[in-house]
Amino acid sequence: MLKLASMALAAVLIACLGGGCGSLSNAASGPAGSGRSDSQHTNQAHTSRVATVALVRRVSSAPLVTVSARIGSSWKPVATVRGQLAAWIAQRSGVTLLRFDQHVVRLALHAGSAEPGGGGWRYGDRIGPSEIHRVLAGFNGGFKLNYGSVGFLSYGRVAVPLSAGLGSIVTYRNGTTQIGAWHGGVPAAGKPIASVRQNLHLLVDHGLPAASVESCVQTCWGSTLGGGTDVARSALGITSEGQLVWAAGESLSPAALARALSAAGVQRAVELDINPFWVAGYLYVHHSGGPSAVPVVPGQHGIAGELLEPDSRDFFTVLAN
Repeated sequence: MLKLASMALAAVLIACLGGGCGSLSNAASGPAGSGRSDSQHTNQAHTSRVATVALVRRVSSAPLVTVSARIGSSWKPVATVRGQLAAWIAQRSGVTLLRFDQHVVRLALHAGSAEPGGGGWRYGDRIGPSEIHRVLAGFNGGFKLNYGSVGFLSYGRVAVPLSAGLGSIVTYRNGTTQIGAWHGGVPAAGKPIASVRQNLHLLVDHGLPAASVESCVQTCWGSTLGGGTDVARSALGITSEGQLVWAAGESLSPAALARALSAAGVQRAVELDINPFWVAGYLYVHHSGGPSAVPVVPGQHGIAGELLEPDSRDFFTVLAN
């Protein structure tokens, strides 16, 4: 594995120098209703490399993204926007954490080709031309939209109606994102909404893990492949200072994920997708040939096309303002 990771690093470095939930309801379309073929799952295995790269050359208008070869438990800067720190990374007890400063970046909710499907979305099934030179990071969205206890709205278009009480990632048209329970903290009155992604109830609230993370794993936090508790999981949270924190790992219980977010200062968080084929995060290193995706979760299966090509599921990008 170390040899493969080193080879992957060398390939990315040369390029720089050159320039749902796996809900079991739809199992017929792939593991846990993924909508992806077995061959795609096989092709994804090569993305299990560890994020280690140093930027040498970049597009002048793009954010400066660098990922150190050594990632520890302390926050380490990985991105700047016009000279301002924009993102940090840490890895703690099997959890990768990415933290983003909303003063210099914004979140964008993408519609997948199948989830929710259809054309004409503001942000579609890949990182588009308007984002390609501004993207810092990308990561998976939430459960499949037929799972229940989910919602999806983007620029006035509703794929799944929003429901009161659900954990909601709300991005306003002014570019800021807030996280909370729908009609129990969000949305803010009088602020026009750009997008909302709902997924279950809050995993973390008032800085503490939900009471059900230990007692109600399968019913409350998603069906897992094989019925296990410790599987690939991801979540997005917000700190009291308004910074966004994405967290993920390949073998996590809801409790372990919630505790990692709480320890990182997160006040409210929403669990996103789970199971190994649907949890993946990338940082994008910019160079003259376009951005290169660097996986950030050790052992992740990855997403075919690394969000630079069409994907069937919804996902998020983090963009420089």
